[in-house]
Amino acid sequence: MSENENQQTEQANTDYNKWVIMIVLLSGAFVAILNQTLLATALPKIAADLKLDYSVAQWLQSIFMLINGIMIPITAFLIGHFTTRRLFMSALGSFAIGTIICSIAPNFSILMVGRIFQAAAAGIIMPLMQTILFLTFPRNKRGTAMGMFGLVIAFAPAIGPTLSGWMVEHFPWRSLFYLILPIIVIDIFVAYFVLRNVTKRYFPKLDSLSILLSTFGFGGLLYGFSVAGGDKGWANTNVYISMAIGAIALTWFIVRQLKLEEPILEFRVFKYKIFTLTTILGMVVFLAMIGSMVILPLYMQDMLGFTAFESGLALLPGAATMGLMNPVTGRLFDKFGAKWLSIIGLTVLVVTTFMFTTLTVETTFTYIAVLNAVRMLGIAMVMMPVTTAGLNELPLDIISHGTAMNNTMRQVAGAVGTALMVTVMSNTVIPSEGLEGAVHGVNMSFIFAGVFAFIGLILTFFIKHRKPQSES
Repeated sequence: MSENENQQTEQANTDYNKWVIMIVLLSGAFVAILNQTLLATALPKIAADLKLDYSVAQWLQSIFMLINGIMIPITAFLIGHFTTRRLFMSALGSFAIGTIICSIAPNFSILMVGRIFQAAAAGIIMPLMQTILFLTFPRNKRGTAMGMFGLVIAFAPAIGPTLSGWMVEHFPWRSLFYLILPIIVIDIFVAYFVLRNVTKRYFPKLDSLSILLSTFGFGGLLYGFSVAGGDKGWANTNVYISMAIGAIALTWFIVRQLKLEEPILEFRVFKYKIFTLTTILGMVVFLAMIGSMVILPLYMQDMLGFTAFESGLALLPGAATMGLMNPVTGRLFDKFGAKWLSIIGLTVLVVTTFMFTTLTVETTFTYIAVLNAVRMLGIAMVMMPVTTAGLNELPLDIISHGTAMNNTMRQVAGAVGTALMVTVMSNTVIPSEGLEGAVHGVNMSFIFAGVFAFIGLILTFFIKHRKPQSES
């Protein structure tokens, strides 16, 4: 079924069909990413309704990130084993089942089951979508396609807290899932008619030990960093145990993949220097972005007295700027390549990050919103262009491994960045100075992020300056 069907499908794809397919993929990705942050400001309501401690309710967020991070490395194997249509439809189906379970869950345990279904689906959808884009669009159009993907990455996580804050003020918390379900159902219906099989099936062998090691490796590290970045900090014994298990399992996993003829996740993608460089750059930028999305709401709510809804609102201009600019920077990448876009973008990121190191107890809402918007403009000039430049270096037969690796590294960077920035903020607070001392911790966390951004800026000068060539 496969090879002949794939070739016929690719020949049948017109530009119109490609963009219709992309809209279907974007809709699935949007819901998947939105769902990751949608419960952020709804957790207090859920905790009160189900009579939970807030620390227990927080697991509804943590489990999503954990399962998502565990599934992503396995997607390259799944892409090689199943047709594009079957895998995407199955992922959306899993997401729909999870959403239904969450909407009717009578207790916390059932709600967690629903979140696990959703997270597993999200972990498949993201790298699968990138793989489809790279196989569907020619090299000289991939920047534009990835720019549209970047629009989703920007908007979804930022509007999640704001949207959920508004929804739970006016409706029961279950309405969040009622809102998502129709979008998924419509997407499944449309995907059934328009989605084509573009990925090549080569039926890799299932190595159960590799999947087990991947689960404990990435799961252990993500769990350790997420707990460290929460209210328990590094003092929690679970942090060290999970990170030790994660490090050992991940090391074993990597060594095993390098020895297998058909690895679950192909680490040899790092033989391609530009892919390695751009993956590191993407991690640095994602670390800076996700870390500040955690720090700024903490600062605004705990030190400036804003509500959760208002702090989410402050991040919205940045999300809008990044979302609107991603398609633009995608087109610029198709014309000029990634190097100068990245240099300009990281320069903006470095400057604006250091401007966040002078916050006070009198800093205004407008200053935070505007500066964050400019900062997100810089991130938009880097994130998708470097991702596209790196994946463009890979042969088509290992693109699925490249997208899985790219998404996995970004998940790890987000967890690490959040944990480290929260740790720096907590450890540099000056208790004797009251609120000013607490703000000092926030400023120091942005100095930490600024140093990482500056390292990223230096690395951009090693990107080869080349214009993407068109391919037939």
